Amino acid sequence: MTEDVSAKLARRLGVGDAVVIGLGAMIGAGIFAALAPAAHAAGSGLLIGLAIAAVVAYCNATSSARLAARYPASGGTYVYGRERLGPFWGYLAGWSFVVGKTASCAAMALTVGSYLWPGHAHVVAVAAVVGLTAVNYGGVQKSALLTRIIVAVVIAVLAAVVVAALTSPEMDGGRLEFDSDITAFGILQAAGFLFFAFAGYARIATLGEEVRDPARTIPRAIPLALGITLVVYAAVAVAALSVLGPDRLAAATAPLSALVHVAGAGWLEPVVRVGAAIAALGSLLALILGVSRTTLAMARDRHFPPALAAIHPRFQVPHRAELAVGAIVAVAAATADLRAAIGFSSFGVLLYYAIANASALTLSRAENRPARAIPVIGLIGCLALGCALPGSSVLTGAAVIGVGAAIYAFRAHALSRR
Repeated sequence: MTEDVSAKLARRLGVGDAVVIGLGAMIGAGIFAALAPAAHAAGSGLLIGLAIAAVVAYCNATSSARLAARYPASGGTYVYGRERLGPFWGYLAGWSFVVGKTASCAAMALTVGSYLWPGHAHVVAVAAVVGLTAVNYGGVQKSALLTRIIVAVVIAVLAAVVVAALTSPEMDGGRLEFDSDITAFGILQAAGFLFFAFAGYARIATLGEEVRDPARTIPRAIPLALGITLVVYAAVAVAALSVLGPDRLAAATAPLSALVHVAGAGWLEPVVRVGAAIAALGSLLALILGVSRTTLAMARDRHFPPALAAIHPRFQVPHRAELAVGAIVAVAAATADLRAAIGFSSFGVLLYYAIANASALTLSRAENRPARAIPVIGLIGCLALGCALPGSSVLTGAAVIGVGAAIYAFRAHALSRR
């Protein structure tokens, strides 16, 4: 069969599928990875950071939902920025998303390896990337089905962890106390780490070309996924702080394993380890899906090689984009450091959402714009949380974004001389 680079993706996903894909990204990425660094930054103030992250995420979700309903095509903020702010801002959003989320993919793959086989984490990480790339290649419906199973398992594990904490003798002494030395900067940094955990709802927007009735489905799916995730995060955070206290939580390399151990439910530790690996697999699945769709959109506009815009004639997926993303992530997973990957990813994601909020500010009333305060708070929040990240993450992220901007300028100059 002849491949058609201009073909459209099939609309197969309903509200339930879209919500599950968002949950798979958010819950898998954050609950096992973000609590400890957030506690290190803010102590018990991480609960305030969680609230701030949720507010910023809600603003981003609302802005993204309104934009995605108007522009239901693969690419997310790459498309919104291009249409509302101009080609450069759309490109910058797409570049930030692709490089940032490629780092996230590597981080999630390494999380799988760290829990399943710590001595060979990189080998397991590469195997996970190869396996899930093959799943995505087979079609988005199979991805949604696998993600649904993963989310059900992870929520069951987290529920068991919370129950173990609530029934523990460690819950009797009021450990949940706010530290006297909490700083505003520490809370913002904690919010930045926790925002990384919420960022998965972008997967819903970047699948805009593959959902049924996007004007109705996307605005319903994003708040639902975000609300469920917030409830889960709040329950686990309170349980962890109550049982471990902020100091032990900050020092824990595997916070939820430490939680069930201290709570006297050591039999849950292997379950938690497996649950963490499954959660990271769910995030990795959704991340590869989202990055490949943004790559598809940018390839259609020739910011990336046009060959990456090909749609498989049988599976109806951007198979070349998926294979390219999978190969790059596999290399990163084989060589990267987990913490560095998470910090770099957070910076790129916050810039991506800042552009989304700026785009939403340009919507008119007739275009169903959100209340003006929502994108304003989202834009300011993204910039503030990005600046509050560790200095190495900010410097590295700014350098890579600068490289992307330079590539755009060079290409624009070359085209103008033709």
